[in-house]
Amino acid sequence: MPEDSVGLGEWMLKARILTAVPLALILLAIIGFAPPVVFAGLVGIIALLGAWEWAALGGLQGRAGRAVYTALLSACLAAVFLLPSVVNNVILAAASVSWTLLFVYVVWRGRSSSMQGLPSGVRLLLGIPILVSAWLALTGVHNLGPEGPLWLLVLFSLVWGADIGAYFVGRRFGRHKLAPLISPGKTWEGVLGGIVTALLGMGLVIMVGWSRVDAPLPSMGWWLLAGLLVVGASVLGDLFESLLKRDAGVKDSGAILPGHGGVLDRVDALLPAAPLFYMALLGVSQ
Repeated sequence: MPEDSVGLGEWMLKARILTAVPLALILLAIIGFAPPVVFAGLVGIIALLGAWEWAALGGLQGRAGRAVYTALLSACLAAVFLLPSVVNNVILAAASVSWTLLFVYVVWRGRSSSMQGLPSGVRLLLGIPILVSAWLALTGVHNLGPEGPLWLLVLFSLVWGADIGAYFVGRRFGRHKLAPLISPGKTWEGVLGGIVTALLGMGLVIMVGWSRVDAPLPSMGWWLLAGLLVVGASVLGDLFESLLKRDAGVKDSGAILPGHGGVLDRVDALLPAAPLFYMALLGVSQ
């Protein structure tokens, strides 16, 4: 590998770490100490930043069009905030159906080099329910009683653990491409490494976190199944955003986070993982 490529890779890694560590600390403080309304508002701001970037990926390059799209998402978030929980459950169910169809699309697209990308209007239409359902799930998990913040830490440990493990294991041992037509850098070795680090991270949160609260724990089988499904969903979110960027002809969704790109580049894995995790929690609590 050329020396300049190695140097660029090391610089990018340092930039990723210098950005990720402060953001992680801020997020942990928000999860642990922010009141529910404040938490919902802060996650809503992240969703709006994501909408601004999604609008560009959907083909709205002008500021006016992106502003209208972001305002539309803002109105949807406000409406969902005021809706009864039964309607919210319908939104989550619709999101699960949407992601199931997108899974089929991603697999199909990954196998066919001749298949065309999603039309601009479809990409824009998908962004609203995807971002709204992720916001709804994150705020819903946070509100699940005194242990809600711990459940969020479990979710983030799975998603972050999968991302970190996939990056380092794939970089060192990656040989077999996961979806070369969609994201050439992702490998099966990286996915397996991500699964291991995600489950280890989840186990650490469970051991440390639940020793401090008096709350029942689901069975080991539930933890393992939920962990694997969340990691799988995070990979789907990553690949789908890669498709959006490929269709839009860009490398990153934005440039707000040094070493990472845009907001969507950082939260893409959460978009399907959060609703899935929330629905799993609702199921086990009933």
